[in-house]
Amino acid sequence: MESMIEKLKYSNALGFKLAVYLVKIYRKLRYRKFKDEVYLKKSFYKVHGYPLNLENPQTLNEKIQWLKLHDRRQINTKLADKFAVREFIREHFGDSYLIPLLFHTTDVTDLVAEKLPEAPFIIKTNHDSGNFVIVRDKNRVKWKDIQIKFKWSMSFNYYHQDREWQYKYITPRILVEQLLVQKNGKIPNDYKLHCINGKVSFVYVSVDREGKNKRNIYDKEWNPLHFTLASKKKNIENLRGEEIEPPLSYSLMISFAEKIARLYPYVRVDFYDVDGKLYFGEVTHHHGGGYDRFTPAEWDYKWGSKVILNK
Repeated sequence: MESMIEKLKYSNALGFKLAVYLVKIYRKLRYRKFKDEVYLKKSFYKVHGYPLNLENPQTLNEKIQWLKLHDRRQINTKLADKFAVREFIREHFGDSYLIPLLFHTTDVTDLVAEKLPEAPFIIKTNHDSGNFVIVRDKNRVKWKDIQIKFKWSMSFNYYHQDREWQYKYITPRILVEQLLVQKNGKIPNDYKLHCINGKVSFVYVSVDREGKNKRNIYDKEWNPLHFTLASKKKNIENLRGEEIEPPLSYSLMISFAEKIARLYPYVRVDFYDVDGKLYFGEVTHHHGGGYDRFTPAEWDYKWGSKVILNK
């Protein structure tokens, strides 16, 4: 089924429409026939292997599921929208911490070399997770394939995948941002600050994503924490890399993250540091949709015990 859909996507306009139709039918059967709570309970048990307790959640992943159902404020949609959140950051922290936005559009046919600035840049969408393309030379890109990739992404509502309500009413948009590059020619590490009750609890760092691609975890004081947090499918044996020093802008990251975190029992705020210059990444309300697994599992209970839910 999946291989057939991939072929249809790249065949012709009719094939693309058929592929979208088939996936929508599949997703409707798999995702949409259940109400949110039922769907989350089924998905949670499948991933974590124990029943989701929404009456008295204990683990961080359980409390993330609870928050999906019970925290549905409009501000969540604004902060989750990678385009709209720029206004929030500009208002509260200033323009200088925003990654330069070079172009944006709702029309995938705008993704052609003639309409785009000089590289390097990154193309992504504002309404989902993980869909991006890094372009270092725009004249060596197959733009038709890029258009199909983003047309595919723009055709779906990310809310249905993990029932993260904040994505449900985002108007899809394609963003073209300047690619952040350090003096050494590499893209910067991605610092994901997990905040509980308004304070940074631990920092999950995506290290050297175009190279060794490791994941290191530290506490707020930058002491190494020896647990992993990854999807069920990921091989965690060699996930951690060599220890790294905190970024030059780390104290500013903490300050900014905790200002945003005052709004939430739990939230993740991401940043980049380019040779000491801080850039805002994104706000993530439900890390991994609440489906990433802690190893050892006791860390899921440790962090979960600290989250105070406003029931």
